[in-house]
Amino acid sequence: MSEPEEPKENDQLVQRRANLAALVERGVAPYPQSFRCTDTVSAIVAAHGDTSGDDLDAAQNHTTVAGRILIIRSFGKARFLVISDGVSRLQIYVRKDALSERDFAIAVRLDIGDHIGVEGRLFRTRTDELSVWAGSLEFLAKCFLPLPEKWHGLTDVETRYRQRYLDLIVNPAARRVFEVRARVLSVIRNFLVDRGFLEVETPMMHAVAGGALARPFTTHHNALDMPLFLRIAPELYLKRLVVGGVERVFEINRNFRNEGVSTQHNPEFTMLEFYQAYSGYQDLMTMTEQMLAAVAREATGSEEVAVGDETVSFAAPFRRMRLRQAVSEALTEKLGTPVSEDDLRQRETVAALATQVGLEPGAEQGAGKITVEIFEALCERALIQPTFIYDFPTEVSPLSKQRDDDPDTVERFELFVVGMELANAFSELNDPVEQRRRFEAQLRGREAGDLEAHEMDEDYIRALEYGLPPTAGEGVGIDRLVMVLTDSPSIRDVILFPLMRPKATGDHAEPIDPDHS
Repeated sequence: MSEPEEPKENDQLVQRRANLAALVERGVAPYPQSFRCTDTVSAIVAAHGDTSGDDLDAAQNHTTVAGRILIIRSFGKARFLVISDGVSRLQIYVRKDALSERDFAIAVRLDIGDHIGVEGRLFRTRTDELSVWAGSLEFLAKCFLPLPEKWHGLTDVETRYRQRYLDLIVNPAARRVFEVRARVLSVIRNFLVDRGFLEVETPMMHAVAGGALARPFTTHHNALDMPLFLRIAPELYLKRLVVGGVERVFEINRNFRNEGVSTQHNPEFTMLEFYQAYSGYQDLMTMTEQMLAAVAREATGSEEVAVGDETVSFAAPFRRMRLRQAVSEALTEKLGTPVSEDDLRQRETVAALATQVGLEPGAEQGAGKITVEIFEALCERALIQPTFIYDFPTEVSPLSKQRDDDPDTVERFELFVVGMELANAFSELNDPVEQRRRFEAQLRGREAGDLEAHEMDEDYIRALEYGLPPTAGEGVGIDRLVMVLTDSPSIRDVILFPLMRPKATGDHAEPIDPDHS
């Protein structure tokens, strides 16, 4: 005799609607206004997870709790329901002779995914399962769509990103990622506030797209009839605040860059930016080591985290290497012939070297920009343990202060972990004359076709003319940091609602190609 066929999803939808209709016919409110709980599922499990059955029977602990049904097991006049608050699970024992006729009618019409409220006493079953012996039952909300049958997880990546609510229901690991993310933000805030930093909020619509080299999203202000840009960085506003006397300042908020999408890039992302007056980039290296060690320790419980097959240690000190040093060593190894750091300062020489390793430098690119492209191609992925790459070419750093002994180099560092850039920092350029010259050079690059070149910002130059003290500033990518701390392979794993592309033939959305960058 063949096994009966599993009901189709459409059949389940029909049955679930019928179950709700039957409850409504008995006078059960389909969507009650509220339900007052005395405990959460997690609180009960935390308080009584180790309490013996005898002690529970003696104490006669009564509770009122609510949650989503994940499992239903029926045994005639008795049912076992397992409910969850999204973190922990708790079994509910339902007996016909312990409930009113109405409440047991609710119990027999429940489906997996429904929300219920239960009042009863705590006890342990014969299998030693912590449970609530239900004395009353309330229906709270209907789940019309069947949940995935395999409780070990929702594995379809597209569905996980598109329907994050479903991902959170059935994948406990997904919720843990965002709990770690919340702790990361909390630790960072406490770390900075304890050191005298003031948290602020700056505009997210800018008249001039500035603070980074990136393509902006554009919008339009109807009342003022003017074009605006979604911010690519809060940097120039935060440094205006330092000019105004806020000597230690930070912001955690969203940036928007109209650029490629990959496992490490999302058009909308979260950044920490902070600025400290009377400091230089070397000071921020030390501070970053201290901050990230604290973040790893307090958010995950250890300064060491597993990332793929690697164990990454955030214990200080981090490795430090000059950018040109890293590139010269990588080129020497790859080409089998010595390449010096001085070779990387000559445009024709470095362009020829780039060609030898498969790159095609643009005519508008100088020696500094080509050197950085070689670094990105040959060096980044090999930087597994936290590593500061410092002293960047002036050409690619229009807001950074030059070294006193080397005008072609700025006091800037980037922090790399598992091949990703996590932070970017520098001693801030505070000479208004030199800043204007750098902006003008960027404008020439824009005229030559560089869409990421920085625009002129006259008001920022005016602010510098009032006097910006020696200042160091840094940006930290929160999403990438959480990726490392949670061993998440894609940035979309750590963003609750990543950007999706609508399908051409329907109302649903499809993920943007993760390999397009």
